[in-house]
Amino acid sequence: MTQKFLVLHLTDLAGSTLPPEEDQRMLESWAEEGERSGALGMGAPVASPDRAKSVVVRDGRTLITDGPFPEFKEWFAGYDQLEAESIEEAAVYMAKHPSAVLGRILILPVVKLPWEE
Repeated sequence: MTQKFLVLHLTDLAGSTLPPEEDQRMLESWAEEGERSGALGMGAPVASPDRAKSVVVRDGRTLITDGPFPEFKEWFAGYDQLEAESIEEAAVYMAKHPSAVLGRILILPVVKLPWEE
């Protein structure tokens, strides 16, 4: 039985230090493998922090500020959805992504809400 995972890509905001052709080659090879195996679901890059917002509601007041995650030194650059037999299998697959070379990848198991169990 497979499990679903949300994958977050964290990278330097300055962008890739890989030559563009190597970055593209790695990404395309990774995506083709994921599509062939059926592991890769929806995913996308995201815009830079200057186009993002953070929303917090406290004591009935809504606070909307520019740019999320000010405590991160890395930028949340994108996400993917995966299906794999285990988190270890997902990690082996994600090690082939350019973000693993350039930054960090977080793999989060998707779980049910308490009232859905």
